[in-house]
Amino acid sequence: MSLVKIGTFNVNSVKTRLPVLESFLTSERAPDILCLQETKCRDEEFPREFFENLGYYCLFRGMKSYNGVAVISKIEPDEASFGLGDGQAEPEREESEQCRVVLVRFGELNILNTYIPQGKEIDNPDYAYKLKFFQRVRGLFERKFTPKDKLLWLGDLNVAPTDLDVANPKNKTNHVCFHSDVKKAFTDVMSWGFVDIFRKHLPGEGEYSFWDYRIKDSLSRNIGWRIDHIIGTQLMAEASRKVWVERSLRAMERPSDHTAVVGSFEI
Repeated sequence: MSLVKIGTFNVNSVKTRLPVLESFLTSERAPDILCLQETKCRDEEFPREFFENLGYYCLFRGMKSYNGVAVISKIEPDEASFGLGDGQAEPEREESEQCRVVLVRFGELNILNTYIPQGKEIDNPDYAYKLKFFQRVRGLFERKFTPKDKLLWLGDLNVAPTDLDVANPKNKTNHVCFHSDVKKAFTDVMSWGFVDIFRKHLPGEGEYSFWDYRIKDSLSRNIGWRIDHIIGTQLMAEASRKVWVERSLRAMERPSDHTAVVGSFEI
C-alpha cells in the first residue's frame, strides 16, 4: 500500500492559471492525481507540455471559452472515457457534456471527475437540466459500478449540500447551488452508496472551496461556498487519511475563484 494524494481544482481557465498550477504542482503538497474543471480551451490548445514537464500524464477534453475537464496524474491511467455515456444528451448539449465528465481508471481505482452545470436561475431551463444531470450521474454509477468498488467522485458539483457549506445560508434559499431541489438531487446520488469524505475529515464550520470574485475581500472575510467535493464509496472513505483545502492558491496573483481540495488515501 502507498499514500496517494488525489485532488480537484476548478481552474477557471487552465492557461491563465499556469503560474498558480506551477506553484502548487512543484510543492511538497502536489497531488499524484488532480481533476481539473473549467479548463476553457480547445484540445489543441491544452498545455500538455507544461504538465508533462512536471511529470504528469494528461487526459483532457475541452471547448473554447467554456467548460472543459482534465485529469493529470503521475500514475499512468489504464482507461478513460468522456461524457455520461447514456445516449440521453440533447444534440445541442452533446459537445458540452463531453467536456463536463471524464471517468478514469487506475488499476482497481476509478475516478469520476465532473463539472456539474451551474443552472443559472431557478426558472431557467438550465436548472431543470442540472437536476436531470445529477440523475444521469447516478445512472452512470448504477450501470458501471457497485458501492463495493474503489470509486471516487470529484469535481465542481455546483451544490452546497448543507447550511454548513455556505456563508449566510439564510440568504441563499433560492440560489441554484443551494435550493432544496438541487440539494435533494445531490442527496439522491449520494444515497447510491457514497460517503462525503471531505466532511469525514473536515466537519467544522468555515471550510469552503470557492470565494466569489464579485464579493469584496471574500477570501479574507471567508464568505465562501463548498461546492468542490471529494466523495467516495465506503471502501475509499476507509482508505482516506486526510483532506485539506489549498486556501493559499486562492490568495495568489490572478487566482481562480475556486481553490484545490485534496485528499490522501492509503491504497
